[in-house]
Amino acid sequence: MMEKNDSPFRTFRGYELAHQRAGRLTPALEDYLEMTYRLCAADDYARVGRLSELLNVKPSSVSKMIAKLAQFGYLQWDRYDIIRLTELGKTTGAYLVQRHETIEGFLRFLGSESPLEETELIEHSLSPSTVNSLRCVLAYLEANPAVSESLRKYLAAERPDTAGKKR
Repeated sequence: MMEKNDSPFRTFRGYELAHQRAGRLTPALEDYLEMTYRLCAADDYARVGRLSELLNVKPSSVSKMIAKLAQFGYLQWDRYDIIRLTELGKTTGAYLVQRHETIEGFLRFLGSESPLEETELIEHSLSPSTVNSLRCVLAYLEANPAVSESLRKYLAAERPDTAGKKR
């Protein structure tokens, strides 16, 4: 009989807590860092107000999350509301954006009806290895248009319509 701690299975929250104990950012912190990276890539800095607008949250929520990211060494934040990424923040932010774009591109290829929403919901759960594999699959499909078209046709034929029947 397996001991309680010997089971490889956990709840979603259990995996999330295990990742936090291992020093990984929470999904919410990843979202804030990703958007900060996007803003800093364009302007070399970000501001709380702009992050608040883009993430549809209150400025006070942004301030709390920015303070945590600063504490973990991902960014620097001054009293004039200027947010700049550290090298760790730049490296991690670049990965988060690449991960997001890869997953969203894959979901678009599959014909997702809401690729942005689905990406936001699943991106935090995938390992870098899985994201890299998805990126490779997308690159392969792009380099092989005949394979890509064949797969699109197959997906279209197998996808059920709203009545539950194949198209």
